[in-house]
Amino acid sequence: MSDRELEISDFLKTAGWGTARQQAFPGDASTRSYRRLFRDDHTAVLMNAPAQAEAPACPPGASPEERARLGYNALARLAGPNLAAFAGITEALTQRGFSAPRILAADLPAGLLLLEDLGDDLFAHAIPRGADETDLYAHGVDTLAAIYRSSFPAEMSAHGGHWTVMDYDAPALLAETELLLDWFIGRHLGRRVDDTLRAQWAEVWTAAFSALEAHAPGLALRDYHAENLIWLPEREGPARTGLIDYQDALFVHPAYDLVSLLEDARRDVPSDIQTTMKSRFFAASCLDNREAFNAAYAVLGAQRNAKILGIFVRLAVRDGKPKYLDLLPRVARHFLTDISQPGLSAVRSLIHDLAPELDEVAGK
Repeated sequence: MSDRELEISDFLKTAGWGTARQQAFPGDASTRSYRRLFRDDHTAVLMNAPAQAEAPACPPGASPEERARLGYNALARLAGPNLAAFAGITEALTQRGFSAPRILAADLPAGLLLLEDLGDDLFAHAIPRGADETDLYAHGVDTLAAIYRSSFPAEMSAHGGHWTVMDYDAPALLAETELLLDWFIGRHLGRRVDDTLRAQWAEVWTAAFSALEAHAPGLALRDYHAENLIWLPEREGPARTGLIDYQDALFVHPAYDLVSLLEDARRDVPSDIQTTMKSRFFAASCLDNREAFNAAYAVLGAQRNAKILGIFVRLAVRDGKPKYLDLLPRVARHFLTDISQPGLSAVRSLIHDLAPELDEVAGK
């Protein structure tokens, strides 16, 4: 038994789950891993996030230059394996009635959490089994709107850990778009990326981000889509949407998680549902200025899909996970639709010069 397995065994014994049968979950794109535990008629989930498995997170108050020196996690304001983030945000969500998994036991320095098991009924699984797609998306949107209407503190503490939720600022947004520049355009297409091009890239994107100032920011869980939402029909209201994978949450324009939900990288959301759900969210969030909201939605869609195009190439090339290349056409279609909007004309012009192959990738 490895040192890590001994550490896990001791943690589970202390939590009263030492004799539980364990079943590994399929791996995802992070350094975290999960196991379902079975004890008599009860189940729970073990989150295993080894410390130091990734670059450090962003210290509060760090400058963009300091963040760049620390690495991508700090620049993009990702929590990495820091379980203080997950624990703090979990407590904030559950205290407000949302269905994040309750924490049953925690050892944050060891990178171990024992969580309530919310089950396997992901939206992405429930819909093919016959659940009403429009109804599930409506519940997901209503939960998003309720999160936006709720107030969350920047400083969060739970289980002996402390976490500061920061803003999804321009350096973080820009760093993520650069994944498209470096990995899709640089590595996948083989284009040369020099300092002049990088400066031009930063200029057009930074100008586009000004559209995000039109509405007050809210808490974005940052990876809100059908494979991270669990259908809990026995609960009521916004609690019917089970939430996972939110440790990287930041404060940003309210359209961010809506884009994540409707411009899904892994499944096609029918266009009529997208249109209906955008209107539903706008009304339920008590927002004004629909034109400004649509502009911000397009900017965040372009930003997010640029990031995903780069990440999927990086996962294939660097991490040996070629299956992610199969998802590129859908993401490319989302991206091209987003940059077709008027406020992104400068981005569209630059992308057209750098990556005309995107039309072919998208199947257009």
